Amino acid sequence: MTADAPSVPNPLQPVDESWQRGLAIVAHPDDLEFGAAAAIARWTGQGKQIVYVLLTSGEAGIDGMDPAEAGPVREAEQRASAEVVGVSTVEFLGLPDGVLEYGVPLRRELSRVIRTHRPEIVITGNLRDSWDDEGNALNMSDHIVTGRAVLDAVRDAANRWVFREQIENDGLERWGGVREVWAAGSPRSKHAVDTTDTFDRGVRSLEAHAAYLRGLGSGDFDPEEFLEGFSRQTGARLGTKYAASFEVFRLGLF
Repeated sequence: MTADAPSVPNPLQPVDESWQRGLAIVAHPDDLEFGAAAAIARWTGQGKQIVYVLLTSGEAGIDGMDPAEAGPVREAEQRASAEVVGVSTVEFLGLPDGVLEYGVPLRRELSRVIRTHRPEIVITGNLRDSWDDEGNALNMSDHIVTGRAVLDAVRDAANRWVFREQIENDGLERWGGVREVWAAGSPRSKHAVDTTDTFDRGVRSLEAHAAYLRGLGSGDFDPEEFLEGFSRQTGARLGTKYAASFEVFRLGLF
């Protein structure tokens, strides 16, 4: 940087992309598409293997549609959305949308998921109380519960004496190979990934949630406009046109 070059406020560092297997665990269909999907497209384009696990089917997410109808619709939209960014494996745990509870049962379920898929990187959503530093854009309980349970379940999966029935009775093995957990869209993000080349695929992946988007506000939500605003701001901090931000949790003790 020259003496005349402007400094970038709160610059972001690139994430470490030297991994092959990723696991994305979020609460609802659409959670990944509001910013992280373009990053997923970048990584699948690099040949990385990524699996999606959704705790709920998002059945309580469309005000004008009964949950019994909305759940299958949203599952189908999520699978179509994942296909846009190169993800072929999408699993739904069938937990109740809107009332997820942090606790041992959820940690047990997520430990099973991690031991089954054996990822190097786990991707989840923002687990902070708000989406902004000032606390004006409050996060919702399902997101917070999911992110905190993911962090604990990664440690649980690595401990052979925690949920040991999964090992002794179910044929799974402990998995201590998760290097980091990445929380997308966190206000405490210090890392990011360049999504300039895959931004359009991120937009199309969000557009795939058509029934959900029609139920937002007045029904005129513009996915490209929404994603462009956040992605451009993040890209400016990374030194690229577009980017997706992540709070990185390093879980190794040494």
